[in-house]
Amino acid sequence: MTGDAHPNELGEFLKARRAELTPRTVGLPDTGDRRVPGLRREEVALLATISTDYYTRLEQGRIRPSASVLATLAHVLHLSDHQRDHLFQLVGRPRARHRRPAAQKTHPQLRRLLDDLTSSPGLVIGRRLDILAWNPLAAAVLTDFDKVPAKRRNYARLMFTDPAFRELCLDWRTNARACVTQLRLEAARYPGDPGLAALVGELSVADADFRQWWAGRQMNGLRAGTKRLRHPVVGDLTLDWDSLTCTAAPTQKLLIATAEPGTPPHDQLLLLASWTADPEQRAEDAAA
Repeated sequence: MTGDAHPNELGEFLKARRAELTPRTVGLPDTGDRRVPGLRREEVALLATISTDYYTRLEQGRIRPSASVLATLAHVLHLSDHQRDHLFQLVGRPRARHRRPAAQKTHPQLRRLLDDLTSSPGLVIGRRLDILAWNPLAAAVLTDFDKVPAKRRNYARLMFTDPAFRELCLDWRTNARACVTQLRLEAARYPGDPGLAALVGELSVADADFRQWWAGRQMNGLRAGTKRLRHPVVGDLTLDWDSLTCTAAPTQKLLIATAEPGTPPHDQLLLLASWTADPEQRAEDAAA
């Protein structure tokens, strides 16, 4: 239902607007084999982080969307302020106010746990797989997070857009698909999150694999497992990893990679730990 409007008036507005846009306008590749002008339903759904079935029913006037979903669609369809107001009026909802989301801050308990990790790489991951904190060994094993702008520090973004990160991960496809699954779970938990919609749109434009996997139905999440890395300093490195959810801040997780003491991977971690603790030695190794 769509308020007092004709049941399909919302759908007609959405169809008319997506017909005015081109894939290039929203950053998607244009294959040139389109039977109808504009964006396809599945393309709008993909960028809005909702299912194609949900968006189809929305255009058919069979469901009443939330204000957050409307706000995301207004962003995806490049609506003007007037068009945005009209969209909300069609559904009989007050226009959602733009609120700057509160900055994610690492929970103090996770920060203390992270600081206590000296021989294991650790990361604190927040909403949308944003990287909130890390220890020196994580930077030595994965990448120098300090050199990544704060607004760009996102695990999925690194996985899909950073060539060095992709080369580091020997099981890149497995790890990348797990990132997609985690983002899909985020989309289900926080529908209409504009930050997530922007990230999905960016990665859909940047990477064909992400675009295909996001549009698919297969879920391939990993809560623990093994990571195989090809490290530029210590060579091939196999680590066990697990994640711990913070009870006091459920949107934050501590990802920890470990190795069995006495094994080559453990010795490699100890070498990297000493390397990070001694900047002069690090400089000598880099110059060698």
